[in-house]
Amino acid sequence: MRILLVEDDLLLGDGVEAGLRQTGFTVDWIKDGVSARSALEVVDYDGMVLDINLPRLSGLDLLSEIRRAGNALPVLLLTARDTVEDRILGLDAGADDYLVKPFALGELVARLRAVVRRAHGRASPTLEYAGLSLDPGAHKACYQGQDIELTGKEFQLLELFLDNRNKVLSRQQIEEKLYGWNQEVASNAVEVHIHHLRKKLGAHFIRTHRGVGYQLGA
Repeated sequence: MRILLVEDDLLLGDGVEAGLRQTGFTVDWIKDGVSARSALEVVDYDGMVLDINLPRLSGLDLLSEIRRAGNALPVLLLTARDTVEDRILGLDAGADDYLVKPFALGELVARLRAVVRRAHGRASPTLEYAGLSLDPGAHKACYQGQDIELTGKEFQLLELFLDNRNKVLSRQQIEEKLYGWNQEVASNAVEVHIHHLRKKLGAHFIRTHRGVGYQLGA
């Protein structure tokens, strides 16, 4: 999942970015509201972690803008304001959840996964398909009753396929979900990841639609 982190506190933002990456997210970190607005226009994010007090454009104003435009992106709002009135203001502006600073990174990750999961219409935290069980929170994968070892990118790719099981995903779409702005992407990176997944799950598990992209097997 690719997440937009919008936070102007350098120490906090650095810690959150590192923590999200370590738990399997692809993260783009932006430090002001106007730049965040521009990023949302060009990247299809899975969720946004949004601070309220931002330079150039506040988090609440940005949130109100994207909701008026019909953007249903899951948003976890961060703030140092902890009154009931402030929480109501944030939720009424369109936030899916609200977290008061200081917070535990584990809680942020769990809440972020929950709002993204709800956006996909899933009640269960576990993804299942054709003998495969994927638990993103525990970073655990089982296939036909056996644990399987996956690299971080392999896990992200399987999660992407399972969240889009009826769609054919192009290589560009996959790269945009697996790699952020500051990450270099080898020209054959997607093909290599898919090759390794097929070795672990069987050649049938991921289908190739030549000239179009890839899809979970029939």
